[in-house]
Amino acid sequence: MNAAQAGERAREPRGATDDERLRRWRLVLGPSGDDGGTGGPLTGQDAAVDEALAAVYGPGGEGGGRGAGLGGSAPRVARWLGDIRGYFPGPVVQVVQRDAIERLGLATMLAEPEMLAAVEPDVHLVGTLLSLRHALPETSRETARAVVRKVVAELERRLATRTRATVTGALDRSARTARPRHRDIDWDRTVRANLGTYLPEHRTVVPERLVGYGRAARAVRKEVVLAVDQSGSMASSVVYASVFGAVLASMRALHTRLVVFDTSVVDLTDRLDDPVDVLFGTQLGGGTDINRALAYCQTRITRPAETVLVLVSDLFEGGIRREMVRRVAAMRAAGVQCVVLLALSDDGAPAYDREHAAALAELGVPAFACTPDHFPEVMAAALRKAPLPVPGAKES
Repeated sequence: MNAAQAGERAREPRGATDDERLRRWRLVLGPSGDDGGTGGPLTGQDAAVDEALAAVYGPGGEGGGRGAGLGGSAPRVARWLGDIRGYFPGPVVQVVQRDAIERLGLATMLAEPEMLAAVEPDVHLVGTLLSLRHALPETSRETARAVVRKVVAELERRLATRTRATVTGALDRSARTARPRHRDIDWDRTVRANLGTYLPEHRTVVPERLVGYGRAARAVRKEVVLAVDQSGSMASSVVYASVFGAVLASMRALHTRLVVFDTSVVDLTDRLDDPVDVLFGTQLGGGTDINRALAYCQTRITRPAETVLVLVSDLFEGGIRREMVRRVAAMRAAGVQCVVLLALSDDGAPAYDREHAAALAELGVPAFACTPDHFPEVMAAALRKAPLPVPGAKES
């Protein structure tokens, strides 16, 4: 058994029968050539599944050989998308359609309403639609907007409640009180403050002094500035940042500003009540001028000691490179809590400018990739001015 076969065997579900294993290997081998002793040619639905996959992953998916590809017909692509949705679960469909768009150059076909109606909405598709939106005909724009809104609604459902709870908890715990209500007692600090009254015979501490959390006031207590790089490589990050920006803007104790940039800077704060409007206000692609964006943000910060600046960028700077680092240093010196996220997505480790990341780390500003699920904890730590929970970092 070679390495590829071993990998395929490792992915088989527990309890798979011998017939099911043979079926899977026959699908791996494709419709032609040696059947590898698996029992003959593909037939029925297996042949249809293989044909759907061969359109993207076989040589025919790029012009010849196995499979016929998808050609240039948008209706045919729409039917193909319908097929794969019938054969595979949603997450697999999203991977296959993303590969089809990249490998077969299907991006322009997204201008067809029937294709948009057939795709499985996901974050990467939203990025593609936003990049193409100026090229979309009028007949497709409302369909494209509906696709984007569906993805945004799902992200808000998944992320909003936990983000509000985590961030609200951080704001509530930013103050201490010696007369807390029972539900606001910080038991860890209370026990440590009363170790002198420990009763060995009862194995308990008699708390003579309570330490508790204060409650966040209704007035704005913190300011958050999200500065988001909208260059083409940051598409997923732009989508997630827009959703988080809308969630944070809905919280009374925060004043949230959203700034997107490439070589120009656009303040989208007045659209934060609708993240779909935010996304359609972005312009994915183009160059990057981080220093210019930070200069704009700096002019909008009125309470440095109560402000968290979140820069979402891969740090590939097209502007004044040294000035970008100096500007971060100046904001840090003024009391701004700075956070640099190389990516805000589930896409894995991003490519980024390591020299700039190292320079920021020397200022005490770690630069790291952050998943959407981890973002609420990062924001909570930044608001409390606590050490940031950097993924993969060793605790001291």
